Amino acid sequence: MGKTTGFMEFDRVDEAYVPVQERIKNYKEFTEPLKEKELKNQGARCMDCGIPFCHSGCPLGNLIPDFNDAVYQGKWEKATEILHSTNNFPEFTGRLCPAPCEEACVLGINEDPVSIENIEKNIVETAFSNGWIKANPPSKKTGKKVAVIGSGPAGLAAAQQLNRAGHEVTVYERDEKIGGLLRYGIPDFKMEKHVIDRRLQILEEEGIVFKTGVNVGVDVDAKELKSEYDAVLLSGGATVRRKLPIQGAELNGVVQAMDFLPQNNRRVDGIKDLGEEILATNKNVIVIGGGDTGSDCIGTSIRHGAESVTNFEIMPMATTDRPVNQPWPFWPMRLRTSSSHKEGAERVFSISTKEFIGDEKGNLKALKTVEVEWEIKPGQRPVLKELPGTEKEWKAELVLLALGFTGSETTVAEQLGLEMDNRTNIKASTDNFRTNVPGIFVAGDQRRGQSLIVWAISEGREAAHHIDSFLMGNSELPLKGSGDLPRL
Repeated sequence: MGKTTGFMEFDRVDEAYVPVQERIKNYKEFTEPLKEKELKNQGARCMDCGIPFCHSGCPLGNLIPDFNDAVYQGKWEKATEILHSTNNFPEFTGRLCPAPCEEACVLGINEDPVSIENIEKNIVETAFSNGWIKANPPSKKTGKKVAVIGSGPAGLAAAQQLNRAGHEVTVYERDEKIGGLLRYGIPDFKMEKHVIDRRLQILEEEGIVFKTGVNVGVDVDAKELKSEYDAVLLSGGATVRRKLPIQGAELNGVVQAMDFLPQNNRRVDGIKDLGEEILATNKNVIVIGGGDTGSDCIGTSIRHGAESVTNFEIMPMATTDRPVNQPWPFWPMRLRTSSSHKEGAERVFSISTKEFIGDEKGNLKALKTVEVEWEIKPGQRPVLKELPGTEKEWKAELVLLALGFTGSETTVAEQLGLEMDNRTNIKASTDNFRTNVPGIFVAGDQRRGQSLIVWAISEGREAAHHIDSFLMGNSELPLKGSGDLPRL
């Protein structure tokens, strides 16, 4: 695949970023695309490796060497068909996926891996700019009705697949616009929302019905939907935020990241009625949590004009190289530095927050921390230990808790009598995505817990196949990596 000697001739080249002082003035995406010749060279780096481990690294089973080769050959429309045969929304994953495929790339054993994610994004953007991605309504209807609850990537992928099979699909979303965390969790500087809207237009033209502002379980009883539809897919995500139950957690200025980020996305969208505004402007901001959500809080706070931004992580600082116990092709826990980190945040590792300190009016003014270390013994869970004499007080007027999610909300599951695990994820097998209640399926974070966008799309596609089989006795919808139905 690609050019036989391409991996020896061409180095990896990534998109450049708009300079920091320019990009933090707005919320627009700030990557500078490569020229077509450079992209072809990047596609040429894909080796004829015999066994493409990138397939196993990708939860969608994307046919990566095939579309890399098509890009190298300049066959962009063919690359588009290959890419869409396994991925409904490469414009999302090409911007937001952490690219486990690249960590599994054979070239990555001793060189920089192929820039798969960037090639993917450029394929789909080329396709949109050339008008190759068009609505493709089903030619036949089955007469079966399916409700999809939740319009994140899992729900949207399932909806498109089920609609392609000829079913009448209605997507319910409690927010005012479609997209889930794509719309209200991901900052615009990582993905502008017109990227969602152009795809939604296609989905609507294909016949999918979207109902926004409908909170299933509150506005509509879940049992009513079950009686109205032939099948129901739950894809509401894992939205219960992890708390930090320490003294002062109730102070004004201690804020959940998923209150801060969605409000800012609505602000960027031009919505005026935001309730009590959460702003980092002229404040000393501390972001607790070292993952992607924490990074998003950093970039947003810097764009607000924060006085300072500090990022706490309870884990020790990872190495930039692969850990010995995480060999290729497995996903390594490397030190990852995001574009937001590079915009002016201080990162502090191996630190635990002990107490939030407030003033006489109940407003946050500082917090106390202690340095920690992890004691690791073979066969045992790591033990967190505080280091005596390392207590410190940090000035802070805003703390953003980016600690992840503990599970999904339970209202709908309780109304339907669904079985859940101890993290409130809804139980369903990957064999068929069925819950314990006939006709009710679940996919995405609401089944597997907090995970990646690429897993959400994969789960939505797989669940659609099994729902179609449940309704019709069999299904021609593709399963992972089959590459069938190469519709755009």
